[in-house]
Amino acid sequence: MIGTRYRNQRAARPRVSRKPASGRYLCLRERLQMADLLRLGCSLRAIGRELGRHASTIKRELDRHRDSKGRYLPRVADHDARQQRRRPRERKLRASQRLRSLVQAKLASRWSPEQICGWLAQSFPAEPGLRLCPETIYQALLFHDDGGLRSDGKPRLRTGRKIRKHRWRTGPGHGPVVKNMTMISERPAVVEARTEAGHWEGDLIVGAGSVSAMVTLRERKTHYGIIINLPHGHTAALTNQAIITAFSDIPAHLKRTITWDQGVEMARHQELAAATGVRIFFAERSSPWQRGANENFNGLARQYFPKGTDLSIHSDDHVREVCGELNTRPRKSLGYLTPVANFHAERRVTTRVSE
Repeated sequence: MIGTRYRNQRAARPRVSRKPASGRYLCLRERLQMADLLRLGCSLRAIGRELGRHASTIKRELDRHRDSKGRYLPRVADHDARQQRRRPRERKLRASQRLRSLVQAKLASRWSPEQICGWLAQSFPAEPGLRLCPETIYQALLFHDDGGLRSDGKPRLRTGRKIRKHRWRTGPGHGPVVKNMTMISERPAVVEARTEAGHWEGDLIVGAGSVSAMVTLRERKTHYGIIINLPHGHTAALTNQAIITAFSDIPAHLKRTITWDQGVEMARHQELAAATGVRIFFAERSSPWQRGANENFNGLARQYFPKGTDLSIHSDDHVREVCGELNTRPRKSLGYLTPVANFHAERRVTTRVSE
């Protein structure tokens, strides 16, 4: 942990370049020669041959450094190019109060850096100064150079993480305990393609001491999620009843399959399939990536229901409120639309066809 922190702090230090100018960049002499050749009416290819540069290099130079009247002034261009190459640059979040305020507001609403950057690009397409990449926000928050992104005593990222977290391999789990499983290898190809709605992935998130739990379900195409609290235990019977209740208001065309892990809560999966009409498939042991949509949803839910806490204290109204908040967040994979909008669109489309 300490070594990781030192490594991150070192990576965050600004690097000042002291290397002499290389032939990679145009120098003042070349820019003066370029301006003279332009006045003589030479083409870009001819100028490139004279300077020993590619014609596209000449074109980019002119595109970058012509003034508002279309003139190319070589000394001004050389000064501007040197300024643009200076390191370290001023942090973008420090330079723009408006951009900093927009990012801070979305962080306070528990948006991820990637969601914030996608929303900025979609909401302000004509303002390049309001564009960011997610890594800019991560560096501001994780490298102790917040650029004004204040936490007010709260975690600045949804995970609560303060340093980079490395992924570690875990050992194999226990042997199979669920009988008569239909494995994921037998699942129809259309499920993997995500071209058809109604295919779900499910799991449990467990509270302190494995006493309380919550069922989480996520639809693969629309990313619509459902959370059901199990405050009094997570036996196979209670898990079945929770899923049956959750699916009771969903039309048949939006409940086709469920993919689950090999947890003991699915010991009565055949009864669940008979009650709901949903085909149930099981992922391989220790293969969470085979249920990636649900694993992602569990991570989002854990922001509200942290590990090691008693999940039974949360009321049904609070759980529904959390579901609503998660389903109304924009998703990059959906073109920054929301899961609830996509889910309702799938419901409406099929309803109109059936009519």
